Amino acid sequence: MIEIARKTRVIEGVAPDAIPYAAMLEAQEPVILKGVARDWPLVRRGREGAEAAIAYLAGFDGGKPITGFTGAPEIGGRFGYDDAMTALNFASERVRLTEFLERVRAHLGEKSPPSFYVGSTDLEGYLPGLGAENGLVLNDPMFAAHPPLVSIWIGNRTTAAAHYDMSNNLACCMVGRRRFTLFPPGQVANLYPGPLEPTPGGQVVTMVDFRDPDFDRYPRFREALAAAQVAELDPGDVLFYPALWWHQVDARDPFNAMINYWWNTAPGFMDTPQNTLLHALLSLRDRPEAEKRGWQALFDYYVFGAADRAGAHLPEHARGALGTLDEMKARRLRAQLLNRLNR
Repeated sequence: MIEIARKTRVIEGVAPDAIPYAAMLEAQEPVILKGVARDWPLVRRGREGAEAAIAYLAGFDGGKPITGFTGAPEIGGRFGYDDAMTALNFASERVRLTEFLERVRAHLGEKSPPSFYVGSTDLEGYLPGLGAENGLVLNDPMFAAHPPLVSIWIGNRTTAAAHYDMSNNLACCMVGRRRFTLFPPGQVANLYPGPLEPTPGGQVVTMVDFRDPDFDRYPRFREALAAAQVAELDPGDVLFYPALWWHQVDARDPFNAMINYWWNTAPGFMDTPQNTLLHALLSLRDRPEAEKRGWQALFDYYVFGAADRAGAHLPEHARGALGTLDEMKARRLRAQLLNRLNR
């Protein structure tokens, strides 16, 4: 495993009802809230052992099949592509949670077990009641307007290769230890992203195997490492990191569980920028360089500059989409775009 000197900042002694959500979001840097969730029932069961944690989680099986991933022992827990990059190196299936947990339990004592992984599973939809007993105090006003999506992640020793999320994240380490290797968004070119599809979990992931990086094939990864930081989490620790930060997640024990909260403060009527990226690939990337520079200037003016700049010189009644965006204007823009795409 690669060695990274920079460690994520740790804040000790934060009370569960005094988490500085707004300050963390404003700082736009990862931070560990040490032990904030140490008294949650799932954390306590995990301290008793993997069997106790598995039994506790099985008690919340809501009956709806979850998506379980299984990989051969040879992948070493790293879910990704096969050698030809034409398919994924694991199988997925819809299965009852209790059945999947039993498979994990049956291999707890093995040195090289199959790799088992349940990723990003809606907590209330699939494990009803678990969140009521194990949850953050979301007492910042922004959460009333922007409720988080709360998910659970379960498995044995697994690796989620470095990827980015489009929302801010609060990752609560419940059972087992976890290591997050974090990179700021500007390191995308140095992380060698893989294909846009298929992807192991819905997001593009790095092609670099952090266990044994091939610097001949991926030389700029050294630059990414220089900008990286590592967050080592024990059960009960909570890690915050901002949207679009790349992160690899290594679950380090025979049984691991994590609950996370995704949220974004953008208005709900806004479209996802991922769609914009895909459309830009279609409409911009392969144009002549001179045109691309011209479009870059237009995007800087209309999109990446101050939100009020492009309409500031116009009377308010004439600004249209150049004024403050609201739900009605968003609908009009979406209809205009769909109309153009369907021509």
